[in-house]
Amino acid sequence: MVHPKILAFAGSTRTDSFNKKLVKIVAAGAKDAGAEVTVIDLLDFPMPLYDENLEQRNGIPSTTYRLKSLMSSHQGFLISSPEYNSSISGVLKNTIDWTSRQGDDEAPMDCYRGKVAGLVSASPGRLGGLRGLVHVRNILENMGVLVIPEQMALAKANDSFNADDTMKDLEQERQARKIGANVAKLLVKLTS
Repeated sequence: MVHPKILAFAGSTRTDSFNKKLVKIVAAGAKDAGAEVTVIDLLDFPMPLYDENLEQRNGIPSTTYRLKSLMSSHQGFLISSPEYNSSISGVLKNTIDWTSRQGDDEAPMDCYRGKVAGLVSASPGRLGGLRGLVHVRNILENMGVLVIPEQMALAKANDSFNADDTMKDLEQERQARKIGANVAKLLVKLTS
């Protein structure tokens, strides 16, 4: 059996981020479906705000190259995106902007093209970050990523997790795990 490699992360660097908690649950669903999953924290890949003048002066930051290498070595992504002002978080957008830059001996969007992604979000609000997911989906699809249609927007995330970071609502946890499993299963079909 093919064991697809999936990279999972949240578009937040906040220590107690609801999205970090949610993406780990989604990643568990992908693991249960047979994928090799690497969960990372964008806090470990600090990058300055994208600025073309900075790039021309100093080149692409080494942390960006490290992340691009990780992204390139995986066939899929699981991304949990916070919603900031009805859109994508600045951290996630900046990460996408830097990692989409073409380095030496790379094709444009090299670490994105042909990948499969699953999207989720978590927010204390009533819509759970749903409006921001529309923007994340549009950006990724424009870059050549196949984003599965199923997604999850976890509302009232501030009251959705137990002390051990499991979800209080078992149906919501099942739904989150299913997104990870669906990405893994699609990758198995595509690579078999």
